Amino acid sequence: MNKNFLLTLSCAIALSSVTAASANPDKAAAPAVAPAAAKAAQPVLAGKVIETMDSGGYTYVYIQKKDGEKVWVATAATPVKVGSQISFKGGAEMFNFESKSLKRKFDKIIFADAAVSDAPATASATYKGKSASGGSKAATAAKDTKISVAKATGANAYTVQEIFANSAKLNKKKVVVKGKVVKMSAGIMGRNWIHIQDGTGSQAKKNHNLVCTSKETAEIGDIVTVSGILAKDKDFGGGYKYTAIVEESTIKK
Repeated sequence: MNKNFLLTLSCAIALSSVTAASANPDKAAAPAVAPAAAKAAQPVLAGKVIETMDSGGYTYVYIQKKDGEKVWVATAATPVKVGSQISFKGGAEMFNFESKSLKRKFDKIIFADAAVSDAPATASATYKGKSASGGSKAATAAKDTKISVAKATGANAYTVQEIFANSAKLNKKKVVVKGKVVKMSAGIMGRNWIHIQDGTGSQAKKNHNLVCTSKETAEIGDIVTVSGILAKDKDFGGGYKYTAIVEESTIKK
């Protein structure tokens, strides 16, 4: 009697878990990072590029493997040519993933750590024999020397350069910074990535461009005041590591 009851209860719990996952496909919107052991066990994913598109800081690649199977792979922004051979390192498989920037849902897609061309002659020479993962370096906008934005006023106000210089003591604390939007990538990992500059800092020291993540949006060229929580040495994986980033931001124009 007790055994039958436990068996029935286990089945009910398993069924409810599957139903909940199916009813909430938005939970798949943020790519999960596979455990290191699982990544190590995965075979290298390789094939011929039959379709590619860029959106929201990602490159989506549709490849056909040697066995004929076709699969979508997403990785950090990478130069890819249709007809070239490409391989990917590691990654996490996602089901019912919806890309808001593309306005498209994928039944199955693999988020790969990095892409490496198997045919250097048909790929960009810049990436020949190297990891083509864009990472935070590729995502950082070059300094606009024409920008000069006055420092925000009030409590917790800092310039972009001051935030980088004081990131250790400001870690996990509220900051307010004013700047010009120079780049915006929407719908990545359930948030928008807004790059601002105020004219302080230098490109050589990499303390001129501040990335802020938010549910809110802004247009390139907008002068905005950002309020959020500073995070020091934030690593999102896939080469996206920031010495300073403002999270949970509110945007005031």
